[in-house]
Amino acid sequence: MSSAPPVHVGRDRARRLLMFPIAFVIVAVLWELYKAVGPEKGGDVLGVRVLARTGDRAMPHISDMFARFGRPEVRGGADSILVVVIRAAWYSFRSALAAFVFGSLLGIGLAVLMARFRVVERALMPYLVVSQTVPFIALAPLIVSIMAYNSRDLASKTWLASVMLGVFLAFFPVAVGTLRGLQATAQAPLELMDSFAAGWWRTLWKLRFPSAVPHLAPALRLAGAAAVVGVLVAEISVGVRFGIGRLILSYGQEASSDPPKLFTAVFGAAAVGLLMAALVLGVDRVLMRNRPPEAV
Repeated sequence: MSSAPPVHVGRDRARRLLMFPIAFVIVAVLWELYKAVGPEKGGDVLGVRVLARTGDRAMPHISDMFARFGRPEVRGGADSILVVVIRAAWYSFRSALAAFVFGSLLGIGLAVLMARFRVVERALMPYLVVSQTVPFIALAPLIVSIMAYNSRDLASKTWLASVMLGVFLAFFPVAVGTLRGLQATAQAPLELMDSFAAGWWRTLWKLRFPSAVPHLAPALRLAGAAAVVGVLVAEISVGVRFGIGRLILSYGQEASSDPPKLFTAVFGAAAVGLLMAALVLGVDRVLMRNRPPEAV
């Protein structure tokens, strides 16, 4: 007979849900406090700027940022900036979601391949590590150039370059985490599966994958964050027309005349990251729902 969950469990969940608005309020208060007492032109120590400027162009008020959402994007325009930012954030989120899914599948596939054949792991792992040292801000223009060389139609699909860069960043933590989990399977259950004459692939599905879940779950969190970063950086690098990264780039050019406008795009990018984090958290809960407490 199942018992009701302890009261402290519900309190912990409520506390975690309240942490985000509380953290935002704390950041907003610190922002306004520094703006009130900080030097308007910033401060230098030994010729190095260590204190940010507090003028309205550099640090607009939080209220001005949110008030800007209700005004048109451009003077006389039909759409408010809130509508434009939501539309761009949704576009970028779909690209990041595609990058996360394909990157995770690629990482899991590579991990299975390396776990199955040790020679593949020895040959492939150094290149996987080196691939993550490449300055990825330069990869998106390179990908677009390669696409343009092969087909003019592909050159117009700049969103594909952003997805590919997201996949490039997302697959690595999943590959490493899944491989570690597959190799961390206890020896006694493996010997038991061998005694039942179970093949490697059946052992993989019935034993190794369930054992790798505690390692896969945190890897997926890293992959979700990496996918968002890759997509946004690619959108800024190649100027994806409809993405939130493009809004950050274009609104940044207007920051001297309309500073709050830039922060609306920054809030949109933060919303993309939070939405991806919530999605990955849901996947994490599904994967870990039947795990014992010590595994969680």
